[in-house]
Amino acid sequence: MELTNWLALAAICVMGAVSPGPSLALVIRNTVRGGQGHGVATALGHGLGVGLYALITALGLALLLTRNPLLFDLVRYGGAAFLAWLGLKALLARPDGGGEERQEHPVRGRQGAFEGFMVAFLNPQLAIFFVALFSQFVRADTGWQQGGIMMLTAGGIDALWYVLVALALSRGPVLAWLKAKSGVIDKLSGLVLLGLALKVVL
Repeated sequence: MELTNWLALAAICVMGAVSPGPSLALVIRNTVRGGQGHGVATALGHGLGVGLYALITALGLALLLTRNPLLFDLVRYGGAAFLAWLGLKALLARPDGGGEERQEHPVRGRQGAFEGFMVAFLNPQLAIFFVALFSQFVRADTGWQQGGIMMLTAGGIDALWYVLVALALSRGPVLAWLKAKSGVIDKLSGLVLLGLALKVVL
């Protein structure tokens, strides 16, 4: 891939990554409740899901997803159900204690990575986004090498952005203030996730 094409691809991926949505709500919530490691793991899991979607799209498989209504609906409703589950989980969450947080931290990290990955991978809008985006760069002879570049670009930019968000939110007074408001953040995150789940279905 030529440098000018890659820079154009990277710029669009940056704009896609920084746009608010369920991913941002999830990273914020997991950082507040589980600390820096939990938030970073969520960001990395999300980046992996985005990168995998980018690779699938670059190799032409996402086009099949968007052209197959049944498969598309299965992914769409699966994504909506997962967002709704996260939303209900956030609404019903209890405030955490500091000691409990430290004990559960390794488990939280794995859980955060899984949740981040699933929020990305069960989002069929990513398929549409990447089909529209990659149509400018994918050719008939696109293979694993160029697909890998696209995967690393999209997934890496996405992961980097959300890692920066998690790191910014887990610093000193910012984290202390967010933890004091964790109940409110849980409720807001839950409502946002449920609203997005409803939007996906409709």
